[in-house]
Amino acid sequence: MTDFFLWGHRGAAAVAPENTLSSFSAAEEAGVDGIELDVHLSRDGVPVVIHDDTLERTTDGRGAVSRQTLSELRRLDAGRWFAPSFAGERLPTLEEVLAWSAERLRVNIEIKSAGAGTAVLELLAAYPRARVLVSSFDHGLLETLRQGSKHLPLAFLAESRFWRRGLKRAAACRAESFHPRVDLVSAPMVAACRKQGLVLYPWTVDDPAVAGRLWRLGAAGVFTNDPLKIRRALSR
Repeated sequence: MTDFFLWGHRGAAAVAPENTLSSFSAAEEAGVDGIELDVHLSRDGVPVVIHDDTLERTTDGRGAVSRQTLSELRRLDAGRWFAPSFAGERLPTLEEVLAWSAERLRVNIEIKSAGAGTAVLELLAAYPRARVLVSSFDHGLLETLRQGSKHLPLAFLAESRFWRRGLKRAAACRAESFHPRVDLVSAPMVAACRKQGLVLYPWTVDDPAVAGRLWRLGAAGVFTNDPLKIRRALSR
């Protein structure tokens, strides 16, 4: 199933601390086609790779990401919470990940806020060869990004049963892909995406049987926390 695109969700979050360079490296070793990550801004306006807008769950810090400077964020341990062997892992900046991935992997950047969107656009100008896809649940933000960049690859995230509204906006925005929560995927959704020319990538899929069903249904790939397990199962 070589044409089934595997996105490493926050890297390989099942085997390494999410949204860290260790996790992204593990995803690459597992054979992913791309990695997915999340971006928030530090207090001094630097795009930092972390899912939550607060620090407690995935670092030894406390409080909002946006209240810490990059220097302060870089002192935090972002690995020990996952396992002692990852102690000392640091929060990466988006620029570090883009430099690391080069042109080897596609990078899906999920943006959490309008401010982060502007900062990401500015950063991407310095990495014209980066293979990126910018996604968000904030569809208005994506529409604003489209106004600032005619050719930026965009993806609309969806977690509502009223997914048709989001899909319609994605098509109008000339998005590349539609990313629904896995339990929302149906034959009508697949048909609607195909009709609008949108690539379908459901999230988050860690069960090989579910991945196989989605492939047969017509999904182009999936986001997974355990890309090695999914890759091995689909290669049989």
